Amino acid sequence: MDARETPLDWLYGIQHFGIKLGLDGITRLLRELGVLYPRANVVHVAGTNGKGSTCAMIESIARAAGYRTGLFTSPHLIDFRERIRICGAMIPAADLDRHITRIRDHIKDWDAPPTFFEIVLAIALLHFAENETDLIILETGMGGRLDATNAIPKDVAVITPIGIDHAQYLGSTLYAIGSEKAGIISWHRPVISAVQQPEARRAIDEACAAMDTGVYYCEEPIPYTCNLPGAHQLENARMAVAALAELPGLLIEQRHIAEGLNNVQWPGRFEEIRPGIIMDGAHNPHAMHTLLDTWHATFGSRQATCIFAASADKAVEENISLLSPIVGEWILPPVDSPRILPPADAQTLIAAASPAPCTLAATLPEALRLAEQRLAEGYGPILICGSFFLLGEARAHLTGAAYRPTAQ
Repeated sequence: MDARETPLDWLYGIQHFGIKLGLDGITRLLRELGVLYPRANVVHVAGTNGKGSTCAMIESIARAAGYRTGLFTSPHLIDFRERIRICGAMIPAADLDRHITRIRDHIKDWDAPPTFFEIVLAIALLHFAENETDLIILETGMGGRLDATNAIPKDVAVITPIGIDHAQYLGSTLYAIGSEKAGIISWHRPVISAVQQPEARRAIDEACAAMDTGVYYCEEPIPYTCNLPGAHQLENARMAVAALAELPGLLIEQRHIAEGLNNVQWPGRFEEIRPGIIMDGAHNPHAMHTLLDTWHATFGSRQATCIFAASADKAVEENISLLSPIVGEWILPPVDSPRILPPADAQTLIAAASPAPCTLAATLPEALRLAEQRLAEGYGPILICGSFFLLGEARAHLTGAAYRPTAQ
């Protein structure tokens, strides 16, 4: 490592090795670090959409009940340390540097180094072990069966709504993707699931039969409200409540559920970051449908000034078509990520799918200024959506926070 390179610089450099699905490397790393088998209860969450919100709800409820919680999620929006939290607090920078350095030194002679995601997961488990958490909540990075998080034994598996995403890795049908997500199901361990489309449900049912366990589909309403907007968040809340009920070692009362759901925070999910400015992380067709439902429930027939960007490997054309009815004007900024579709290419797709005018902004701050000008002139609310990379950079500009882009 160069003398001027920080431990986090080194970790970000690992990203050029890309994505590697499989459990051999992460199993070896966690075993050698002594964190493969956590002493805490473990809830493992997979699915296409709603994973992060469901994880946040589980964590918030358990914390309201007085338990020490460890939360591992991805990606982050602004600060890398968002990915690893104990009782809601991000991992301290000094602890992060110390754990990165330990892992860097440990793997220096490995022929096949761990991936970025595997190292981040190992950092989280080291941090959770040091702080003696009672409950660990793990969000899969992608898929489930071969995701690094699947190396850790779990007490409960949770599967949020399944849709088409990451087709190049997981398959192009709901059954294929559902089978990959259902790969987190373990022998005789309970499974909690959202209501699924038939093909995804068939994949889950087959996986449960193979593992001699049952699945509870969260169809019944619950008598609670949630701090996160949207009817779909109450569906996520059902899964959170049901998952915690499967952990007999934790005493969760109704008052803890109510407090946890009323206090839960999860940025970038139909979040009104300023009056009239909505940020939403929807980036696949399933999530876009949910975004549209929440938009109509909140704003009726009002149209948005939409600041939009999308990763090139997503269903960009379909996402644009779905968004088109609620967009009165598109503004396309450059985003500091190699994965983002060039704005000019997105403009071509928009021209074929939407009658609304479309403006290319030279910078993201310019896009925000233009959208805020439209809002001041009486046009509809601003909607920032299409990519978590866009959300992170926009959130940093709007809050004045330092931002460092990431590819994963």
